[in-house]
Amino acid sequence: YIAGKGYVIASYSLETGVDPFVATAIMLHETGCNANCSVLTTQCNNVGGQKGSPGCGGGAYKSFSTLDEGIYGFVNNLYKNYYAHGLNTVETIAPRYAEGNTWTGKINWYVNLIKNS
Repeated sequence: YIAGKGYVIASYSLETGVDPFVATAIMLHETGCNANCSVLTTQCNNVGGQKGSPGCGGGAYKSFSTLDEGIYGFVNNLYKNYYAHGLNTVETIAPRYAEGNTWTGKINWYVNLIKNS
């Protein structure tokens, strides 16, 4: 579902100062798009598990009109809430972002997968 969006992800990430490898890795982890994308992604274009309105299916997770809009929203979120505050590595982002202590390893696994592809 997000295949072919590498240019959009990379260019907007670089424009905002976000590491495109980290942004893509988090997207792959959050969406499951390395295998089958989540319903949140395929139906609501939400690539980062962002909450907000309008809600996807009336729920707490935000719905975006297009996939590009969802990508921009997610990269913007990474910039505003992490990179702008000096949290610019997987290790420094994790304590504020992650749901558990395995998140860092999972994201770094995706970063390495992307870099070696």
